[in-house]
Amino acid sequence: MPGLRGRFSTLVKAKTSAALDRAEDPTQTLDYSYEKQLELMANVKNGITEVATSRKRLQNQQESLREQVVKLDGQARQALGAGNEDLSRAALERKQAVQSEIGSIDAQVAALERQQEQLTDSQHKLQAKLDAFRTQKEVVKAQYSAAQAQVQMSEATTGVAAANASVRTMPKLSPDSEGAHRTSARASSASLRSSETLPSACTPRSSSIM
Repeated sequence: MPGLRGRFSTLVKAKTSAALDRAEDPTQTLDYSYEKQLELMANVKNGITEVATSRKRLQNQQESLREQVVKLDGQARQALGAGNEDLSRAALERKQAVQSEIGSIDAQVAALERQQEQLTDSQHKLQAKLDAFRTQKEVVKAQYSAAQAQVQMSEATTGVAAANASVRTMPKLSPDSEGAHRTSARASSASLRSSETLPSACTPRSSSIM
C-alpha cells in the first residue's frame, strides 16, 4: 500500500525532526566549555606572571641585601682599624643577620622557581588539551550541522514523494466516459448553432402592395 508506506515515512521523518529540535544544541554546550577552559588558561597565565613578578622582587631584595653585606663588612673593617672593636662587632652582627635573611630569601626564590616551572608545565599540558578540544568541538559542530541538513533533506524528499504519489493516485476518466464527454460536447455545440440560425428562418416575409 503506497499510501500507507508514504504516511509512515512522513511520520518517522516528523518524529526524527521533532527529536532533533528538542535535543540540546551541542554547539552551545561545547562553546561554553571551551570558554571556561580559556578562562582557566588565562588564570594559569596570570599565576605564572604573578609568581615571576614575586620572584623578581625577592631577587631584587636579595641584591640590595648583598650590597648591605658588603657595606657592613667594610664598616666592620674600618671600625676595627680605628680601634673601635664594639662598633666593628656590631657591624659584623648586623652583617650576619643580613646574610641569614639572604639565605631565607634564597629558599623562597627557589620555591617560587619550582612553582613557576610547575605552572608553566601545566600551561603547556592545558594548551595541548585545549587545542585538541577545539578541534573536537569543530568536528562535533560540523556533524550536528550535517545531521540537521540531512533531516531537512529527508523532509523535503518525503514531501516531494508524497506530492508525486498524490498526483499518481488522482482519478482518471475511462474511455467510455471520455467518449460520452466528447458526444455531449458535440451535442451542445450543434444546439448552439441551431439556436443561432433559428431567427432568420422564422422572420415573416413582407407582403407586396398591389
